[in-house]
Amino acid sequence: MNTDDALTIKLIFAFKLKLLRLQKKLSYQELSDMTGLSTSYLHDIEKAKKYPKVDKINALAKALNVTYDYLVSTTASKKLQPIIELLNSEFFKIFPLEMFGISNYKLFELFTNTPDKVNAFLSTIFKITRNYQMRSEHFYQAALRSYQEMYDNYFEDLEQAVQAFKQEKDLSTEGPYSTNTLIRILISSYGIQVDRQQLVQYEELKDCRSYYSEAKKVLYLNQNLSAAQEKFLLGRELAFQYLGLTERPYITRIVEVDSFEQLLNNFKASYFSIALLMGEMELVRDVQEFLGQPHWEAAHFLHFLEKYDVTPEMLMQRLTNILPKHFGIDDLFFLRLQGNGGHKGFKMTKELHLSRLHSPYANYTHEHYCRRWVAINILEKLRNKSHNELLADLQISDYWESNNEYLCISVAKQSHETSEEGVSVTLGLRVNPRLKKLVGFLQDPALETREVNTTCERCAISDCEVRAMAPVILDKKRKVDRIKAIVQEVDNEGTMRF
Repeated sequence: MNTDDALTIKLIFAFKLKLLRLQKKLSYQELSDMTGLSTSYLHDIEKAKKYPKVDKINALAKALNVTYDYLVSTTASKKLQPIIELLNSEFFKIFPLEMFGISNYKLFELFTNTPDKVNAFLSTIFKITRNYQMRSEHFYQAALRSYQEMYDNYFEDLEQAVQAFKQEKDLSTEGPYSTNTLIRILISSYGIQVDRQQLVQYEELKDCRSYYSEAKKVLYLNQNLSAAQEKFLLGRELAFQYLGLTERPYITRIVEVDSFEQLLNNFKASYFSIALLMGEMELVRDVQEFLGQPHWEAAHFLHFLEKYDVTPEMLMQRLTNILPKHFGIDDLFFLRLQGNGGHKGFKMTKELHLSRLHSPYANYTHEHYCRRWVAINILEKLRNKSHNELLADLQISDYWESNNEYLCISVAKQSHETSEEGVSVTLGLRVNPRLKKLVGFLQDPALETREVNTTCERCAISDCEVRAMAPVILDKKRKVDRIKAIVQEVDNEGTMRF
């Protein structure tokens, strides 16, 4: 029996014992008198610190008027089974509760103090996860985003590790670094060779960007990658090696998430790589100059990509590190949209929200995202462009019937996998007094402001020229509101009572 299984069995036994004792309104001393077990020993059992032997379990079963089998079983009554299922589940064993300051024992205390309410809550969670086909990786990814948000997506230890790495490898403080420089370090420091030919020989791997063979100590790269993509993957592999991250994915896009630790280490390696390619203080100076410009120029923003030789997504991700830490802009979001089938369908494939959950955000109900977003408009403009062309645009998004305005900067390009798809990455900064003070081009009269919403199904903008679907969810809500109003009117007139 492994450690996790042993802990689960202790927790289930502890849960049953404490619940039975409380139901029978027995104090520790009263149960001690009935069983001959010390109060401290009983307390340790209920804290899941100890598991009693057979004779002691028999004494407890007799005192509590239950069978021995009931106490040692990992099942329970229908009323309590959802809690037992959670204690038995992979979710409970490997979800990173400790990262958020929640120990197994704290959660256990919640179970035993309010079992009925927790039971109802857990039943709801299980039904939601089943109905929406949510798997463990959905929880892992949500936990990772929450972890990033807790630290404003800036990690001092990783930034310091990058600086130490540069010093150890005799790299200049400022980049950019060439592909050959990164390959040289992989070979000389870690004995890892690079192969650009092997992946394309396998049909299943032709769209795979990289694969690291630990046995052969070879990093296989797709030969169709850009220099920026190659450097990111080389930097990522250097991070895995330098930071000693052993629980890790070996294929670029994780096929199956085995643990939260794997996902977290993948994030750390990616953060390290991007920080290596875009030096912190140099980028801060460049961003400060950019934000101070009186007019928006797409070419000026795209120049970042050329100077640092990075992809749009790498740049946007790095800005989510830099802006909160060095400019105090922490009310922001990042999202990546993918246009499918001639850009008629759109899917949000990545998102990050600092400070709060902003609009827009991913939905899993097949609703149609607002076509007024700059993230979607720029994908539409991309359709008639050449394969390697990049587009940059921005707008003020004024959310319908709210006080929320966002300065949204978006960059789009055709997908690496197929020219039939486009990908846009967008950085949204909430417009507030601080942003107005920092961003010079916010005062530019040429800057477009568009009234937007979240999805067409929930939108009340009547004259929308790009609506993709009728406001069916909004119509249902209006119908319910009308029914409530009529019932209230009838009730006030005294002609009918409900």
